[in-house]
Amino acid sequence: MTVLTGEMLIGFSAVRGQAGEQRAFDPATNAEIPAPVFGLGDEAEVERAATLATKAFDAYRTLPLARRAAFLEAIASKLLEIGDALIARAHEETGLPRARLQGELGRTVGQLRLFANEVREGHFLRATIDSALPERTPLPRADLRLMKLPLGPVAVFGASNFPLAFSVAGGDTASALAAGAPVIVKAHGAHLGTSELAGRAIQLAAQETGMPDGTFSLLFGAGRKIGEALVAHPAIKAVGFTGSRQGGLALVRVANARPEPIPVYAEMSSINPVFMLPDALRNRAEAIGRDFADSLTLGAGQFCTNPGLVLAIDGPELQRFLIAASLALVAKQPQTMLTQGIHAAWQDGTRALDALEGVQKIAQGEPVKAQCNAAQAALYVTDAKRFLADGALQDEVFGPASVLVRAKDFSELLEIAERFEGQLTATLQLDSADHDDARALLTVLERKAGRILVNGFPTGVEVSHAMVHGGPFPSTSNAMYTSVGSTAIDRFLRPVCYQDLPDALQHDALKRGNPLALWRRVDGVPLQA
Repeated sequence: MTVLTGEMLIGFSAVRGQAGEQRAFDPATNAEIPAPVFGLGDEAEVERAATLATKAFDAYRTLPLARRAAFLEAIASKLLEIGDALIARAHEETGLPRARLQGELGRTVGQLRLFANEVREGHFLRATIDSALPERTPLPRADLRLMKLPLGPVAVFGASNFPLAFSVAGGDTASALAAGAPVIVKAHGAHLGTSELAGRAIQLAAQETGMPDGTFSLLFGAGRKIGEALVAHPAIKAVGFTGSRQGGLALVRVANARPEPIPVYAEMSSINPVFMLPDALRNRAEAIGRDFADSLTLGAGQFCTNPGLVLAIDGPELQRFLIAASLALVAKQPQTMLTQGIHAAWQDGTRALDALEGVQKIAQGEPVKAQCNAAQAALYVTDAKRFLADGALQDEVFGPASVLVRAKDFSELLEIAERFEGQLTATLQLDSADHDDARALLTVLERKAGRILVNGFPTGVEVSHAMVHGGPFPSTSNAMYTSVGSTAIDRFLRPVCYQDLPDALQHDALKRGNPLALWRRVDGVPLQA
């Protein structure tokens, strides 16, 4: 079993940071975890990791696709080999239930294997050939061939709420490595031991599959200093981040202030509105209420897709929903939150809702007793006029709190939808008689959200080819991309065109004989090998 040492991983080396020390923290007991003590890095370790990543870049990106895919699969295998220890440490550092973490480990491994398949198939390269037309008049056409290449080394920031699937070996790392980009991860301070275990699995996989030294590094550091130094380093060409709007925008500012600005793909904040349309409420108000309570409190509400806003036309059907949701919520036990900081922000957010005029708390979960850093679920109610007048009601409260907005009629629902900021998700609870209303809402919500759900709840993101986990600002810093699903690889690629380059000098993906047997577009026609 891998033994934790508290060391950073820079390429194939283990390095003891000298810029301070930190112990991991158990939020369930509100106490530090005694061992190990983690040594923190500074700009010197950023420089060392970035220099290695730069040296590794060309060697890594030009490896055969099959070897890159084998590396991703080897990471998945190494994570499974240490699965019990990884889950135990993640449970200790986050307070998340073991069953939830087991599912998250499965998702992490699934992401790596998905991207391994993507690499082998090679569709992500978008190999395209426009043959020369020397006889074309009035001007001939040159031989033109296009494929996508990686941007360069990528900085990844571990997320607090997903210590496995959005952290060291998570989706950002998997998609960047799949693109052919070396990765330097800044570990989240809330799960240092979990990060080291996952990092050592990646390091060992890199060594055993013959990857270049520097293809992966893992850094520890308190505060923002080391992260900002990483984003500012000229070797870094893109950033993957999941976290708060404040943290994401701070990195965007650093990236934009560089002599060479770089893209920051930051997934930040969302309240994920749920519209309950009249026929659905008429037919299923009680079931929707119970399911809503389950979604709101899942994982102590610490999901970026938590349903933080519910909307419906006022009436007896809505009252049935409120009764069912309230009864379900009062039976929900308080749950430990991930960190002291998240818990403090949760308390500040609910206190702010408590203080708003025209907003009423109508249901709560069971009271917090002896648990440390625990959250008591809460449901608030207001009307459309108040919501439209107070922008604070669009602020995300990260945790199990939601606001229900009563509208007088459908036109008020549409007006509210038009006023939304960008969202990761929007949900429609609808039955057959609601289709006309749903069409009108869809026209608006397509401009506001990255994923639109029907008759479900947004917590839970499938890792698949069609998934979008992104959306307009401020849900993300770049609405053009997703951080989940196979197209997440596109964030770390750029197109390059080769004009009249001899076939012998072309990448295998663009050679006339198609030695990689890839799907390609040739003279405008999609061709399969």
